[in-house]
Amino acid sequence: MSAQGGSALGGKKILLVTRPIAPPWDEGSKNFAYYLAKNLVGFEINLMGKNDLSDLPENVRLYKVYTTSEIYQFNFLQKLRALLFQFKTKDQFDINHYFFTPTKLNSFLIKYFLKSEKTKTVQTVASLRDDLWSSDDIKKLMFADLIITYSDYAKNKLNSLGFGNIKRVYPGIDLEKYQLQEKNLKLMQEKNILPTDFVINFSGEYVRLGAIDLIIDSFIEISKIIPTAKLSLAVRIKNEKDFQKKEEVVEKIKKNNLLERVSFFDDGKCYMPEVYNLCDISLFPVQNMHGKFDIPLAVIEAMACEKPVIF
Repeated sequence: MSAQGGSALGGKKILLVTRPIAPPWDEGSKNFAYYLAKNLVGFEINLMGKNDLSDLPENVRLYKVYTTSEIYQFNFLQKLRALLFQFKTKDQFDINHYFFTPTKLNSFLIKYFLKSEKTKTVQTVASLRDDLWSSDDIKKLMFADLIITYSDYAKNKLNSLGFGNIKRVYPGIDLEKYQLQEKNLKLMQEKNILPTDFVINFSGEYVRLGAIDLIIDSFIEISKIIPTAKLSLAVRIKNEKDFQKKEEVVEKIKKNNLLERVSFFDDGKCYMPEVYNLCDISLFPVQNMHGKFDIPLAVIEAMACEKPVIF
């Protein structure tokens, strides 16, 4: 669990507790922590990663905690490595800032084994998941000295449960990256997209949200009405269920002779601002939002690229 980086520039030492800070950049909380690390000044920022990163400032130290950064390989062993690192570095940092969805187990371990009187804690909660957890459950999941929510709804909910240490900070995105840009001609050629095509984008998930069947069935109908319609699927694969669902999707597309009109961006290597800028319209329909962010970043990212969004 070695560290990469130069000496700190001074100020407090902050540990950002996340999934691996490493490519692929396909997970909201670690992307956010990576952006903060590169832009915060006056602090020593400590990251939990896998391999060296060449673009880190001098005040950022990266510890090689994990052995993989692929989201579908983030298993119990990787989580155990993260917990062990936090235990070994207990008392070393002034602030531990947690960027993951709390569960009963990780909240219990942090409360009773990993917290230190010498270290203040911050907990950014993208969603309370109160469609899954009871009020008593939510009380047990909150453990930090300062809790940050993405929405007023979550803030007010926690206030009503007796928490006073709450701040609402709307989620931010990098507007230097997410903005209207010229279409990437090389990417268009790779994906068989013509300048005259009408490109419909979906950035979501194969199983979670329950939307992919609606997307595919709708595109089958739309393709009959709009001959130039193409479908862009920037849909990440997180687990075996997602792999299986993608196979079903591909079979349905093939059966309707539409495979050449569908582009897949699911290898974790795509640069999302380019994907949004390829499209004419972006979709984000859901059958459920169980456990999802209060404010889905896929919506505001597309809007920042000046694309109309059907939500």
